[in-house]
Amino acid sequence: MSGRAGSKEDTTELSGNASVITESIEVKADSIQLSGKEFRYVSASGKISGIHKESNLEFSADNLKYDRESKVVTLSGNVSLVDIDNDVKAAAQIIEYNSKTDIAVLQIDVRLEQKKNVCTSAYAVYQKKEQMLELNGNAKVVQDDDTFSAQAITFNMDTEEILMEGNVRGSVTDDGKKDSKEKDSAQNPADENSAKENPSPQKDAADEKSRSAETQGENSSGENDE
Repeated sequence: MSGRAGSKEDTTELSGNASVITESIEVKADSIQLSGKEFRYVSASGKISGIHKESNLEFSADNLKYDRESKVVTLSGNVSLVDIDNDVKAAAQIIEYNSKTDIAVLQIDVRLEQKKNVCTSAYAVYQKKEQMLELNGNAKVVQDDDTFSAQAITFNMDTEEILMEGNVRGSVTDDGKKDSKEKDSAQNPADENSAKENPSPQKDAADEKSRSAETQGENSSGENDE
């Protein structure tokens, strides 16, 4: 540990399995620096892991910056963020999280997983309390075999409602229709047997007309013979 103390600014540097615990976060890293008045700023680098205690978020990254007054933490370099309360996993190159608003801004190679949903984009805004996700830039949401893509997507993670804007594309697999077709096909043999056992009224009338014509022909033939 090394440090510098003065009337305007205090600085403390920790290296080698360093760890810092504040009122909001716990951080472990290869190197941690505390600076500013009353150590307002926390910076870390190298194999960072930790938890945001107020928001119940676990994280890992290559670099970290945290402002204890604004309650904003910025993670960069292979960032992983886990929202334990909502079972949401996020990854990006940069994630900035504000615990006062419970909003995370994700940038570059964004990927977010929740239940059966996988969401990707270049930029995203995740609202933790409202469970709303805004995706921008080659936005895509994959739900099992269904895929939705657009320039921008707003996704309600509670209701799974999707709103798409700009260059909208998608593919949906409807298992219900497949089941319906198979059901109709299975009923055809029974319908054929029923038709054989119960001839149609049109066929009965045709047969009756044919028998009547034959009877008239026989009567006419008998009169001619006499």
